[in-house]
Parts: sequence; C-alpha cells; structure tokens
Amino acid sequence: MSVIYFDDLHVGQQFVSGTHEMTETEIIRFASEYDPQPFHTHPDDARHSLFHGLVASGWHTGAVTMRLLVEGPMKLAGGMIGAGGELTWPNPVRPGDTLRVYSEVASMRTSKSRPDLGIVAVRSETRNQDGVAVQVLVANLFVPRRSGSDAGR
Repeated sequence: MSVIYFDDLHVGQQFVSGTHEMTETEIIRFASEYDPQPFHTHPDDARHSLFHGLVASGWHTGAVTMRLLVEGPMKLAGGMIGAGGELTWPNPVRPGDTLRVYSEVASMRTSKSRPDLGIVAVRSETRNQDGVAVQVLVANLFVPRRSGSDAGR
C-alpha cells in the first residue's frame, strides 16, 4: 500500500478497515486498567446496570478504532495526526462483537498557516458485525501535501 498525501484524497473517498473481535477478557483487562467501572469489569454487576450486561469502555472502542485505522488502507503520509474532532458512542460494544471501521473524507482544505499541509475531515463509523454504529468519530487530520504541489483545495 502506498502512502497517501493530501493531493491524493478527494471528498467522498471511502476506506474500510479490517476487523477486530472484542472478547470478554480483553474488555475486562482494558477497563480494569483505564476505566474501572463495574459495567466494564464485573459481568455480574453489569447485569444490574443500565447496559444489562458487560460492555466495553468507549475509550477501549476508541483505541481499537485507532488501531484499525492505522492498520487499514488509509495510510496517510506522516501518520494520523489529529487536530481535534468530535466523538460519540451511540451503542455499546459487547463481548463477541466484531468491529470494522468505515471512513469517508468529508471535507478538505489547505492550511492557511502551513500551506505544505492540508486539513482533512474524516468521518469514521465503527460498526459491529450487524452493521450497528458503536462509535462515530469526525476527526480533523493534518495531511502533508506533495512537495511542490500547487493544488489549492
């Protein structure tokens, strides 16, 4: 896979990641270290929670999403360097869910202060095996332009 520069992208361009299965062991391990709430760490307690069962931390879903993005087909020159965005978790992730990320270039513009960079808004929807959205991320990313490029977007 070749590296993708700002000049290689266009609004509406789509990318689909590989998959990752969320196991109960992984959910509990992550949450025990980073988000130790009972509905993430104790299956019995989780049954009596708002979720009626064990669910992954949203931060765990975010970390898995990031890995799927980095390992996926959107190989941005310089890496995925964020410049802010918006993150929502519309549905919980449960043990046994298999996640995949669907991304689309939403908008593009050249940086005013750094014309060697573009700013690309990418909307990434992480879905489970049933196609249900479990995370929506709209990230503004700094993407280098090809040197000598005069393509003003």
